[in-house]
Amino acid sequence: MTPSAPDGPVAKGRSRRNFAGARPVMADVARMAGVSKQTVSRVLNEHPAVRPETREAVSEAMRTLGYRPSRSARSLASGRTRMLGVISFDAARYGPASILTAINTAAQEAGYLVSSIALDTADRATVVEAVNRLSAEGADGVIAIAPQLWVGRALAETTDLGTPLVVLESPLDDGTPLVTGDSRTGARKATEHLLALGHTTVRHIAGPTGWTSADLRLTSWRATLRAAGAAVPEPLVGDWSADSGYDLGRRLARRPEVTAVFASNDQMALGLLHALHESGRSVPGDVSVVGYDDIPEAAHFLPPLTTVRTDFAEIGTRSLRLLLDRIDGPGERPRADTLVPVDLVTRASSGPPPVR
Repeated sequence: MTPSAPDGPVAKGRSRRNFAGARPVMADVARMAGVSKQTVSRVLNEHPAVRPETREAVSEAMRTLGYRPSRSARSLASGRTRMLGVISFDAARYGPASILTAINTAAQEAGYLVSSIALDTADRATVVEAVNRLSAEGADGVIAIAPQLWVGRALAETTDLGTPLVVLESPLDDGTPLVTGDSRTGARKATEHLLALGHTTVRHIAGPTGWTSADLRLTSWRATLRAAGAAVPEPLVGDWSADSGYDLGRRLARRPEVTAVFASNDQMALGLLHALHESGRSVPGDVSVVGYDDIPEAAHFLPPLTTVRTDFAEIGTRSLRLLLDRIDGPGERPRADTLVPVDLVTRASSGPPPVR
């Protein structure tokens, strides 16, 4: 006759086979460690009121049994879903795509899943629908990649999320924390670089109107020229694509007085290089070109592109950390904006103006 199991703690070293092949559950861990299920839950959720020796006993039992807590179990114990929401716009572009990748990586390392919603339009109804969907899924917090001004306005007009929110690029007026690259400084560095090389002025191919980064770069380019006492030409407005850079570049290539151009992103700079080459204008012999973003291909343009480097991975990682901080410490607090620094990367596409 097989004796019944004794009461009290189960001896350490008990094989997981003793559970007849069934997947171990929290009650099994509690029996082996000689504690209650509530104590196991506290260990799983890193509750500070657990003695070190008890924590070690529970951890040892989990290792011995091969116990892996389910996400649902942790959610019930902590009141959290361990899921974060991300709303993104124009997600195919290099910047937003890189930010989203960094958010996913940082979230995974922190033990969270990410539910992403990519929107093609930014009207209020679409934004409200996305917010409601993430709320229904029980997101512990939301990151909104809002590159356009009207996206920020649409977010501001939605009803209270009831969950922490961090916004990228477009600030809201309600104190929601903002994370963004330093577009003002980047545009100033690009323009000052070309002026320092001896160019009397710098033309600008701007991003589309209403995009926060494009507007900031345009304003900073204009202010830098004025501060230097240089002429401020009328900007040309593109749509971020290489095609638009090419079309506008053909117009600039026909003007012999143009010796320096700052493009608001690297794709438009690529189209500009194509147009200049096609028109017989050498770079940087006749025209110097500076882009923005430092996409991975920028170093392999012909010639390699001088550009402003934005650390999109850092933007994504910082936004995730800021959101987790707000989840862990909810309540009223001062607005915590984060401006990620940028760097000018000098390559072969910029040089002194031609000798007339």
